[in-house]
Amino acid sequence: MMPNVVRGDRMGGLLAYLVGPGRRNEHEDPHLVAGDAAMMAWHSDNTLDGVSAQAIARHLDRPRKALDVEVKGGHVWHCSLSLRAEEGMQTDQKWADIAADFVKAMDFDDPESPKAPCRWVAVRHGVSQNGNDHIHIVVNLVREDGTKAYIHNDFATAQKVARALEVRHGLEQLESVKAERATRGYKPGEREAQARAKARGKYERTRTNDPGAQMLPWEKLSGKDRQARIAAELRSDEPRYVLALKVRGAAAASADEAEFVRRMRRSGLIVRPRYAEGTTDVITGYSVAQRPTVGERPIWYGGGTLARDLRLSRLREHWPDSPQGAGAAAAEWNAAGKGRRVVAPGREAREVDPQQWQDAADRLGEIVAHARSIPVDDYEQWATLARHSAGTLAAWSNATEAEPGELAGAAEALSRSAQTYQQTRPLSPRYRSQFADAAMVFAASTRSSDSITAQVAMIRHMLRLTQAVHGAARAQEQARQAKLLATRARAELVAVRDRLPAPERETLPAVPATRVALDADTKAVLERVSVTQAHPARDAVRGPLPSTIQPKRTRTSHSAGKPEIER
Repeated sequence: MMPNVVRGDRMGGLLAYLVGPGRRNEHEDPHLVAGDAAMMAWHSDNTLDGVSAQAIARHLDRPRKALDVEVKGGHVWHCSLSLRAEEGMQTDQKWADIAADFVKAMDFDDPESPKAPCRWVAVRHGVSQNGNDHIHIVVNLVREDGTKAYIHNDFATAQKVARALEVRHGLEQLESVKAERATRGYKPGEREAQARAKARGKYERTRTNDPGAQMLPWEKLSGKDRQARIAAELRSDEPRYVLALKVRGAAAASADEAEFVRRMRRSGLIVRPRYAEGTTDVITGYSVAQRPTVGERPIWYGGGTLARDLRLSRLREHWPDSPQGAGAAAAEWNAAGKGRRVVAPGREAREVDPQQWQDAADRLGEIVAHARSIPVDDYEQWATLARHSAGTLAAWSNATEAEPGELAGAAEALSRSAQTYQQTRPLSPRYRSQFADAAMVFAASTRSSDSITAQVAMIRHMLRLTQAVHGAARAQEQARQAKLLATRARAELVAVRDRLPAPERETLPAVPATRVALDADTKAVLERVSVTQAHPARDAVRGPLPSTIQPKRTRTSHSAGKPEIER
């Protein structure tokens, strides 16, 4: 159950919206399900329309107006409680019980409390456009005696109350909170800013390139025309996920913070450090943006806005900490912020030889073996493992996919298992280094790499790591995340594996024949060897995996009538 809290000062306007048709006529049956005692005594049987909505609004507002009390930020407290569409519809009585418990837990109307109650009402008007069953709770923050309700940190409190009510009323528990994991959704302002910048840039380029069209400047267009162009851009891709993919891949392939900065710049991102107050060498965070085309402005995103595990403080947990490393990182951050060349190019500029592919495949195999020893209830270790696995796939996607494809999808699905509210325990330096080396090899790969055998082995190891994270999610009762890993991450990796060409079998150079005199015993040995070579399928190794072992067959002895193991 998800609470969504907003504040305002127009009680009549809010009630008119709740009983009205809604933005898309989704308010099919507006009616009351709960409220304070006086509210339910007078209005519980009323058909909700514009007239009754204003009567309810006047009832709710009466203490504030009678006692002439003003509340900074607005006295109207509005919270929607929404369920997932998969949970189905609840009864009015069930919602009434939930609303009463919620208002009591928020300390708005508690009969056992010495505080005067707040006036409130709960309205239900059908499912949302996405099929979510929900109610709206409206509270006047001015109590019956003129005192004000205490609402400090009310959003966090509402989240905690919702988690308790899920257990009490047998609702589906929010998995991301239960497992201390969450992904950040898009804010409308983010998407509109990005769409506005793109729409304006495209329009101005068209106007500049075609002077004969006599197009008006962007500022002179009608609001309706500008909004139509912005709406068209809103339907395009979401750039924050592309940024997160590039940053995640750069972080996974980097052995230290300085290399991380260089790799982000190498991937085409604009990087801007955030300094501690009064300093120019203490970096506390960063922002990145896609390099804009002519006529567009960059849209900046902080590391924590991209994902929780991409905050600079989280990333530093997995890099060595030394004065020399901090100095090198500060130099690269300063160069990036001022748009200068990198200070000291490192391994990100080197080419990868075939032997490094094989070494990386071997290291991933060791990590797979290590994953089998992690307890299923060790949330921190599994989150860290998912994070490094997602970063490795992201690095491969950035290097080989022109547009985010299967590898990007698998990386994004795995990254959701890494979104924890608290800091995680890093892997041991050995496995952390092995992951970084594997990601570094992936980051340096190309779409036409010759190391097919190693790639096949590495994708098999990534499938096994994904399966391990999936098994841990199932054991931790994270059904939704387990389903995502099983359906999306695994399916994407299988598609990549099946698309890779079969590795060519290595052949030994032919040995020129020499004519020598042989005795009778040597000739007999060679004859037996030649018979064996005439059937190479029996003994030859066909690939990196062992041949299928056939079960032992039994034969029946005609003399004894009992089965006997064939030797």
